[in-house]
Amino acid sequence: MSKFIVTTFDWVPDVPRGYVRDIRLRWALEEAGLPYDVASTPFENRKDPHFSKQPFGQVPWLTDGDVTIFESGAILLYLAERSNALMPREEQGRIETIEWLFAALNSVEMATVPWSIFMFSGDTADTPGRKSLDDFVASRLLHMEQVLTKREWLAGEFSVADIVMSDALRLVDRFNSLEEHEACREYISRATNRPAFLKAYKDQIEFYASADTKRNA
Repeated sequence: MSKFIVTTFDWVPDVPRGYVRDIRLRWALEEAGLPYDVASTPFENRKDPHFSKQPFGQVPWLTDGDVTIFESGAILLYLAERSNALMPREEQGRIETIEWLFAALNSVEMATVPWSIFMFSGDTADTPGRKSLDDFVASRLLHMEQVLTKREWLAGEFSVADIVMSDALRLVDRFNSLEEHEACREYISRATNRPAFLKAYKDQIEFYASADTKRNA
């Protein structure tokens, strides 16, 4: 079997390290035991070759022979079709994996990411827009708390849906904003204590630490 290639930035600032979305691909590939290499594209001075692979100038993208795919959700679904470790094969489990994968991307992450931008910036201004965003996140967390109180994993067994959902939720947990959501915290802990995540996280941190060394040489 030829190796998959995960392409990410050659360097990023300290703040996003451990959260750059190539970690989702690394995690999935580790869970499935699929061979892969990591390639890089410049973080600064992004040029046409980058935009030809990822039209928004973001990362990651996946190369599988002659196939190139961008957007982490699409890539995870592509990988899930190739491994029982990433999605159940029986119909109901497959359907639940797909619906929860899209729920993580479209219902939860669409709230947590803009909220996190305010948090990272230190903007604490009490404005109607900020209050609406806080309320939006709170509503999504309430619904996820109710779901996760009743199940260990979203589709019955661990899947790509849990990779994305736990990643979206741990962004909130980074700011200690899950104090009242015990089930969400326990879910994140279950997910991020899996050996595949621990290796993916360690590898991403070391990748960017190595990039620092090269930049400072």
